[in-house]
Amino acid sequence: MKKNIFYAQSGGVTPVINATAAGLIDAYNSNKNLFGKLYIGKNGIAGALNEELIDVNKEDPKELKKLIHTPGGAFGSCRIKLKDPVKNKKEFLRILNVFKNHNIGYFFYNGGGDSQDTTLKISNFCKDHGYNIICIGLPKTIDNDLPVTHNCPGFGSVAKYIAISTYEASLDVASMSNTSTKVFLLEVMGRHAGWLAASAGIIKTSQDSAPHLILLPEVSFNQERFLAKVKTTVKKYGYCVIVASEGIKNNKGEFVAASKSKDSFGHAHLGGVAPKLANMITEKLKIKVHWSVADYLQRAARHIASSVDVKQAYSIGKSAISHAKQGKNGVMLSIKSNSTKKFKWGISDVRLSNVANKEKKLPKSYISHDGFGITKSCKTYIENLVQGEDYPPYKNGIPDYAKLKHPLVKKRLKDF
Repeated sequence: MKKNIFYAQSGGVTPVINATAAGLIDAYNSNKNLFGKLYIGKNGIAGALNEELIDVNKEDPKELKKLIHTPGGAFGSCRIKLKDPVKNKKEFLRILNVFKNHNIGYFFYNGGGDSQDTTLKISNFCKDHGYNIICIGLPKTIDNDLPVTHNCPGFGSVAKYIAISTYEASLDVASMSNTSTKVFLLEVMGRHAGWLAASAGIIKTSQDSAPHLILLPEVSFNQERFLAKVKTTVKKYGYCVIVASEGIKNNKGEFVAASKSKDSFGHAHLGGVAPKLANMITEKLKIKVHWSVADYLQRAARHIASSVDVKQAYSIGKSAISHAKQGKNGVMLSIKSNSTKKFKWGISDVRLSNVANKEKKLPKSYISHDGFGITKSCKTYIENLVQGEDYPPYKNGIPDYAKLKHPLVKKRLKDF
């Protein structure tokens, strides 16, 4: 009997994670003779734990075709990090039983570092229990912090959104700075790695152009240096544009915006660095500040996606099927790039053990000497990933995104 496929989306979603699903579905449809059915977990790995498997064949084909230009996680995502299989054997046995009862022989998990850890644990657990299954991780993260890959699908589109948003806002504050707001501050995602904040730097063409300050987690935040730079910038150019990563830390390694509560992965919730920085400027420098938090807007902005990013995300999904056909197991697909002047990329793979729970931070060579900007090499790296526009189709002035029904396969086990 042909083995079935189980695919799921995990963690914070991206503008192009559904493009990966689209590539997987298209490649599966072209290779149906080699596989059984394609099931997709409802709400990520929770779909396996709850035995909620979406039967993709029962979805409207016209809506599935829209996945490539639809943001969010069309099948539902989750923030569940499976614990040590030895200490938390119950969850792993549940997943194994669901896989067995639904004849799952291929597991594709689409997510970031914690998700690759889940894929690795499931792969090892199934192997230890004599269950033959191919487990492949599919990279996804807007933070661009997965190691052993040139970049991560999702980053290019969010980088493009942040750069454009910063550019447009800078024109606004520049026009109002004479008699009104003189500082605009944008907070972007990035807990430990500053790739997203750095992306705003690609719009800077001269010393006087925005952004004037980029605050990165890789550079210790010093309040005195920060305020001095803001004051000097406003005095010299009339206004100041700041892009700050949510994860900036002081010289003790403490998050400037940390709160006491933690998320399901054990990460401290970050309480909003933008208003804290704005209050510093207002209280110490007596300058009017407007601030904004990109938040979900940055990772949902499919309307201004990078063409390169969409193509990479789709190729990851498509390559998942070809890797499965080759019997590749315990790997994460990765993006490789050559070192020639013209940017070219392809799909490769790396061992999951080399990726799980590891982060790729912004290298020192990408950060300017004063710590408030990016270098030419960093600018080139990001510019390669934001190239091209891939607009979604519009209907009545609004993007026409996929609307799925999530038809579930009949359960065979008792509720977990």
